[in-house]
Amino acid sequence: MIDLYTWGTPNGRKVSILLEELGLPYTVHSINIGKDEQFAPDFLAISPNNKIPAIVDHDTGVKQFESGAIMVYLAEKTGKFLPTDMAARADVMQWLMWQMGGFGPMLGQAHYFLRNNRGLSEPAEQRFAKEAQRLYGVLDRQLEGRDYVAGDYSIADMAIFPWAARHEWHEVDLTQFPNVLRWYRALADRPAVQRGYQVPTEVGPIPMPA
Repeated sequence: MIDLYTWGTPNGRKVSILLEELGLPYTVHSINIGKDEQFAPDFLAISPNNKIPAIVDHDTGVKQFESGAIMVYLAEKTGKFLPTDMAARADVMQWLMWQMGGFGPMLGQAHYFLRNNRGLSEPAEQRFAKEAQRLYGVLDRQLEGRDYVAGDYSIADMAIFPWAARHEWHEVDLTQFPNVLRWYRALADRPAVQRGYQVPTEVGPIPMPA
């Protein structure tokens, strides 16, 4: 059994989507970051960086924080969604790291300046709006002629999708990125993605472009 400590953010949803795709039993523990519950001592003992998500795998005794690390751990544990072939694995890993180092952090800044603090800094708004467009362009080019970002459906797709689900927050029109839109719709149709998106609380349908 796995304990999942999470909240309704893209990083949290990466792991719940993967757990649903794997069909692993897990118990959800909501960590309300709006109420600073991530600073509670019990949670810090699992996630010393006071960030969600985190897991405790009672089958192995492993405690894990950082969403990307959790996804690699679960994929390796089950032998699913991360190839063992060296070249194929490297391809998945580079796109997972692309999400961890760029598509997530930069779009998080876009949230902050374009949605939550409009007017705070015009240079920041311009910088992160431009970077959001660039990153979606990178993803669109990668998906040209491909169903998924790195060969077969993998943890890279699951990591990227919850951030793309906030495209409206980034002021990005997915119809301008047809390959991303096709990929996004395909993932949004997956029952496990739909279930994982609603963890830890029901938030309504996955946002879909008009």
